[in-house]
Amino acid sequence: MTAPAGASVIAQMLAGYGVTHVFFVDAVLRRTLIELEALGVRRVLAHSEKAAVYMADGYARASGRVGVCFAQSVGAANLAAGLQDAYLHRAPIVALTGRKAAQSRNAYQEIAHGPLFAAVTSFAERVDAPDDLPRLLRQAFRAATGPTPRPVHLDLLGLQAEGIEVPEIAADASVEPRHGAVPAYRAPPDPADLAPAASVLAAGQRVAIVAGAGATLSGAEEALLRLARILAAPVATSLGARGIIDTRDPLSVGTVGSYGAPPANEIVHAADCVLVVGSHLGDQPTLDWRVPAPGTRIVQIDADPAEIGRNYPNTLPLPADPRAALEALAEMFAGTPRDAGFARWAAERVATWRAAMAPHVASDAMPIRPDRLCAEITEALPKDAILVADTGYSGIWTATCIDLAPPQTYLRAAGSLGWSFPAAIGAKCACPDRPVLCFSGDGAIYYHLPELETARRLGRPLVLVINNNSGFGQGLPNVRRLQGNRPGHFEEIIRFGPTDFARVAEAFGVRGIRVEDPAAIAPALCDALAHPGPVVVDVATDIETRAPEPWIPEEQR
Repeated sequence: MTAPAGASVIAQMLAGYGVTHVFFVDAVLRRTLIELEALGVRRVLAHSEKAAVYMADGYARASGRVGVCFAQSVGAANLAAGLQDAYLHRAPIVALTGRKAAQSRNAYQEIAHGPLFAAVTSFAERVDAPDDLPRLLRQAFRAATGPTPRPVHLDLLGLQAEGIEVPEIAADASVEPRHGAVPAYRAPPDPADLAPAASVLAAGQRVAIVAGAGATLSGAEEALLRLARILAAPVATSLGARGIIDTRDPLSVGTVGSYGAPPANEIVHAADCVLVVGSHLGDQPTLDWRVPAPGTRIVQIDADPAEIGRNYPNTLPLPADPRAALEALAEMFAGTPRDAGFARWAAERVATWRAAMAPHVASDAMPIRPDRLCAEITEALPKDAILVADTGYSGIWTATCIDLAPPQTYLRAAGSLGWSFPAAIGAKCACPDRPVLCFSGDGAIYYHLPELETARRLGRPLVLVINNNSGFGQGLPNVRRLQGNRPGHFEEIIRFGPTDFARVAEAFGVRGIRVEDPAAIAPALCDALAHPGPVVVDVATDIETRAPEPWIPEEQR
């Protein structure tokens, strides 16, 4: 019996792992792409390698399945650059590239790929022999779905990977379907770790919970809320866990850290014990490691033991799948009465902040205030919607001023400006039956305007809301301060446009709606969400409006 060609093996293995879409830029793996069609896998041609990665990233984050992207040899550098966001957020991505065989001979458009991918992958390997492919592809999926999911890279022999696609492959090409999605394993907590963790939580008088992306990845929504209610513990989240519980729940205090609303930082800083669930406690969710306050007793749950105690030395470890650990703790505390005084104080702080924001979210000012836009999105979002937000001010506005409740899902760029729109396309591919709304600034959307054509070609409903203030609003005060009284035109540093993106959308064959009056936001969103194809809602907003500023500990102001 003749062994199958490499292209057939790659296609069969990807389908075996449950991959439903691949995202790519021509020309690479063309034989594989043809084989994939017969297996029911959709091929999504993007207009740049970074966009292809962002689509795979959005696909992975929305579904929990592994995202797959391809690029030929000369596009490998662009593909590697796009993996940064997936690496920072810890999303499972398998990236495949072609590689010319001739090394160190000035081959046309050839540079070493290894160094490009080293910083943005947890596993990277060259595939030089066809029979090595199945083994290395299995390992790639294992690494991508590990305790800390991250992108992986296989560099296939040949400019378009023809060195692997064309030859026959006799090696075992079986797959391990559990590694097609995260979490691949749910490690239970060790009873020896549970007891001291429960003891510390029981001794705390002001217990708060900080949930991160790992809690979302684990599907810990119900377990988290149950334990929070038992402990009467206010719940703050990182951006990666925004909406893991209803943001209007009495125990929800908002997003913590430098992109958070003021109450969350104040409340977590006031806690004498913090239960950290699936957050790696980097500088952003901790306000440069000031929230929780240094010295606070911390119990940290994480699927990866290496992450526990990395940034706060006074940490009690509870290595386990977050959902499994929360369920076990809830059983231990069930029926134990807790004083709810701290939770009541926290709810009062949140209520006071919401009252202060009320005039802004109801403002009829023109140009439109972004907080008014966010309030309208809150009202318009369907109950099962996926909200995809960009970085910078888009992240702050959506994380502080748009309310969410499960099963609504929040996906946000980990730092790459322009990520959101291609990621929203990927999220829609992963979840075709769920409404997807993307919130992007105009500075971000300029990166990937050509993907409007991709959205039109796919023909699926997708709403892109552009917070269009003709500049980089987040940096405006800092640039003004640096300019001071010196003569000059600081606008050259920070301003651009104006651009009517509704008209731009129409040039791509996409429906466009321009909004300049706040009273028109709600009808525009309703219209866009009901449309059977992609829609751009271009909202003219005020660049002078400042997003909510985080609360900073008084001794460090």
